[in-house]
Amino acid sequence: MKKILGILGGMGPAATADLFAKIVALTDAKSDNDHLQIRIDCDSAIPDRTAAILEGGVDPVPEMLRALRRLEGAGAECIILPCNTAHFFLPQLEAQTSVPFLSMLEVTAAHCRRAYPGKTAAVLATRGTLATGLYDRALEAASVPYLLPDEQERDDLMAVIYRGVKAGAPAGTYRAPLERVVTRLAARGADYFILGCTELPLAVAATGLACPVVDPTRELAKAAILCCGGRVKEG
Repeated sequence: MKKILGILGGMGPAATADLFAKIVALTDAKSDNDHLQIRIDCDSAIPDRTAAILEGGVDPVPEMLRALRRLEGAGAECIILPCNTAHFFLPQLEAQTSVPFLSMLEVTAAHCRRAYPGKTAAVLATRGTLATGLYDRALEAASVPYLLPDEQERDDLMAVIYRGVKAGAPAGTYRAPLERVVTRLAARGADYFILGCTELPLAVAATGLACPVVDPTRELAKAAILCCGGRVKEG
């Protein structure tokens, strides 16, 4: 019996759609009935997580809790968050529900350990995610070596994420800063890149950037399929 999956989304909408598409694409299914039942709450009214963490912006937790209650009411038995920065607030959500969450950060760190043993990751993420040390803790717990962006690189990443993907800008307008970040981190010893914001897999796909990456959205999709009793496609 498969479990019903809940996606607490809207952070942002394109990233939520990307996660859903990856779950469908990665499910080993011979027919419609082999796929998971999925409840998606795409609440774009959830306040910005980075602004809340760094600037004293509106607390996103009340709106996230309302979305959580809607997913509970729809029968969700496992919940995932298609937003890396939102995982900073995950302990507050977990304290308010008996429905288990899957951590995007933990499944990503586990994949890095398996796929790139002894290699050094570079964490590409929002200033909010980087400031909280979310990936630092997850990667250290998995014994994965890593590098973090410097101040200029963080500015470039925020431009890619907020003025690029979230704003719906053409890929050509944010390819240069993304390439600059990757080139600089590679020169400092990065072997591969964790796309630690759910807009970044979209940015890499749109720009055609060629570099070794780990896509946390993809790793979360695979973990969710297995958690809910589905099968993941091989390869």
